[in-house]
Amino acid sequence: MDLTDLFLDHLAERQRSAEEALARTGFDTLVISSGSVHTYFADDQDAPFHPTPHFAHWCPLAGPHHVLVIQPGKRPRLIRFAPEDFWYEQLPLGNPFWAGGFEIEEAGTVDEVWARVGTPARAAYLGNEADRALTAGLEANPALLTAHLDWTRSYKTPYELQCIEEATVLAARGHLAAKAAFLAGASELEIHHAYVQAVGCVDHELPYGTIVALNEKGATLHYEGKRTLKKGFTLLLDAGAQVRGYAADITRTVTAAACDSRFAGLVAGMERVQLELCDAVKPDMPYGDLHHLGHLKIAGLLKEHGLLRAEPDEAVEKGLSRPFFPHGLGHHLGIQVHDVAGRQLRPDGTPAPPPPQHPFLRTTRMIEAGQVFTVEPGLYFIPMLLRPFRENEHRDQFNWTLIDELTPCGGIRIEDNLFVTEAGSRNLTRKHLPN
Repeated sequence: MDLTDLFLDHLAERQRSAEEALARTGFDTLVISSGSVHTYFADDQDAPFHPTPHFAHWCPLAGPHHVLVIQPGKRPRLIRFAPEDFWYEQLPLGNPFWAGGFEIEEAGTVDEVWARVGTPARAAYLGNEADRALTAGLEANPALLTAHLDWTRSYKTPYELQCIEEATVLAARGHLAAKAAFLAGASELEIHHAYVQAVGCVDHELPYGTIVALNEKGATLHYEGKRTLKKGFTLLLDAGAQVRGYAADITRTVTAAACDSRFAGLVAGMERVQLELCDAVKPDMPYGDLHHLGHLKIAGLLKEHGLLRAEPDEAVEKGLSRPFFPHGLGHHLGIQVHDVAGRQLRPDGTPAPPPPQHPFLRTTRMIEAGQVFTVEPGLYFIPMLLRPFRENEHRDQFNWTLIDELTPCGGIRIEDNLFVTEAGSRNLTRKHLPN
């Protein structure tokens, strides 16, 4: 199927699921705006614009103040905000592949956009222009309806998969360029520049800020620095790309020839662990069980390499693997990098909180066919997390000499994006970035 056919099928699914959600929550109309621009406080500079995610789920039209009006049995209306403005580039709509799915109107002002929306009865609104919605008599961001719509975003259509695959091609291109720059001795800033140049975008067009961490900075999970130090011996690169609003999210850890061979061996071991976890994904498996399996495998790797003395079961039971692997194994992926509904038990929004021993686990759902999520085990040398274990009753279970010697290497994270099938899963990353 070509992109137009894929999109029209995707739009038909959006219409079906919206009609179901409206019927269940007592509304007759759904209004979604692409959102308004955020201007920094006491300034005349705007933040980079991100559309309302639910608007992007329906339509890949860029820019603020567009509005969708969705009603059962009718083709969705798209009211396109098209101002005359000589300060900023105004692109004509043209004939994009998605246009045939909508009744398209144009409005030159925001007031006209909302005049065209009117005051439909029993209508709900999603977006950040709540004042406008309330003036029109709409119920802004109702929790139950939002939860239903969030739930539907967990199951990706073939159109959505196509967008993620295209984003993966771009991200893989960036990772290869960044790896080459690192091995040539580049700084974090230079590696970042190599990445965005290969992807072919500017920074604010990335789905998230790149994490480009050399040496010990790889132990800072969301490291944002871009130092000019050159010739690092380890690189942790967490960087993605996006196409039509859908993201790829990929992490690789690379070692240079000068890296401690024991740390390079851990990287190779984590590569094996990550692929084994990907192979373990199957429908009707609680994601929490996959996360627990990740801890068991990492605990086994720590013992194999002489960092822990306890057996894996004992190490996980006593929490000895947690300072090395403190985050969740992964998260849902789509329009948002950390996509919604990962902690929903049911479509009505019933929460499914993470267990106390794994508070940062973003996904507590049952794994089901149609989902896309990341699998990203990590192994880090984080002094602040290891410090309590130096003094408690478990201190003799750790090889502190080896830990101290490897701490300058930072950490390891390896991340792929998986699509769950009826039979298991399909790795969306590896065919474009094998290692």
